[in-house]
Amino acid sequence: QVQLVESGGGAVQIGGSLTLSCAVSGRTFSNVAMGWFRRAPEKDHEFVAVIGSSGVTYYGDSVKGRFTISRDNAKNTVYLQMNSLKEDDTAVYYCAARGDGRPYSLPFLYDYWGQGTPVTVSS
Repeated sequence: QVQLVESGGGAVQIGGSLTLSCAVSGRTFSNVAMGWFRRAPEKDHEFVAVIGSSGVTYYGDSVKGRFTISRDNAKNTVYLQMNSLKEDDTAVYYCAARGDGRPYSLPFLYDYWGQGTPVTVSS
């Protein structure tokens, strides 16, 4: 059984930083693509970032230059470093895994999801 467990969310001031982590078990981690998505109240899932099994990365337009996705295959963990946070970044953040390792930005293309971790950015 594949499990994804996010951590690192919380409350932060505008302009601050947070690092989210997502630990994966039950699957050969190095073979999967890992994505981060977020969902703000009354909105659909928004693509944040993805890292493929090859290490290629893509970012959503709203986070480019501020967020960095990375992975540690030895620890079966993917990270999302978030800098220069804005109020619009407030959402529940989810990590997701795609088994074939290909990095896509569409949430329905992912096979497994974590339970989400909330991030609140305020003044």
